[in-house]
Amino acid sequence: MADLKSNMYHLLERAYQRREVLNTDPSTTFYRLLHTGDVPTHDNLAGVTLERAQDVGILSLYRDFTATQELELARSIGQVMGLNSIYLKRRPKEAKHLANIQRDVLAPELPILGAPRAEVVVLEHGIQFLIRPGSDLSVGLFSDMRPTRGWLRHYLAQKSAGKVLNTFSYTCGFGVVAALEGHSCKNLDASRKVLEWGMENYRLNGLEPDPLDFIYGDVFDWLSRFAKRGERFDTLILDPPSFARGKTGIFRVQSNYNDLVRQALHCLNPGGILLACTNHTGLPSSEFASQIRQGARGFPLEHIQDLSAGLDYFSLEESHLKVRVYRLGD
Repeated sequence: MADLKSNMYHLLERAYQRREVLNTDPSTTFYRLLHTGDVPTHDNLAGVTLERAQDVGILSLYRDFTATQELELARSIGQVMGLNSIYLKRRPKEAKHLANIQRDVLAPELPILGAPRAEVVVLEHGIQFLIRPGSDLSVGLFSDMRPTRGWLRHYLAQKSAGKVLNTFSYTCGFGVVAALEGHSCKNLDASRKVLEWGMENYRLNGLEPDPLDFIYGDVFDWLSRFAKRGERFDTLILDPPSFARGKTGIFRVQSNYNDLVRQALHCLNPGGILLACTNHTGLPSSEFASQIRQGARGFPLEHIQDLSAGLDYFSLEESHLKVRVYRLGD
């Protein structure tokens, strides 16, 4: 048991040291402190990831642990990583189904360690975002998209004010970035709750949200509406969940991303940028690119760049996150 604990400390310390650049950056206080690539697959820490949100840890478990093991792990992480409170997320393979009936088990409202912190304001390259560590399996921001948000901010800073469409917007991280750079952005999501959360993120950064820019509804339905009324955008972001059930039917990344791309391109101005994203582990980069090509048949779409998760997502395998940047020709 002592050897196991010693090995745990060693792996945690090594993971922490790998992120020294982030640990010492006062402008970014939300990122991944422990990723699957940090830990050998046969180790007792396998199936564990950890997010830092200021001094709060968000610990995700992808396999079963006993209550004693969970507490011991949280205590070790708190000591090595310097975190004051740690929240637990249990993520079995069937978590998406169980989340509807066992939410309090999968994502306890109170921390496993330390004082409760219902809300934490974090920084990402100086931009503020509101995190709710105990609210759900998703806490308000996806740390693997940090490099993509950074890329978008840099891109938009060099462009004249234009129109951005942020689909599957969640809490509107891309929208905040666009608005800070002087671009108008419509944020579209099937949850009113996360759109309201997105408005809070706007206000945190000194932006006054226009309710008309926060659209509740089915993405496919709204893309069709935009196309029919001739509304076009200069930048269009596609970041769908791997699976969704909406007004227009069931969406699966593996088989329906091409349809999403085709509808989106009808809403993109010539010369505009399409940011196509997926975090579906089971969809290889080559198949993702193929889906996009299928959807873009008949459109002069040029592949510009690939993006992925940051250095905090240390892995020896292909990244779970695939982001491809395209420009629509004239």
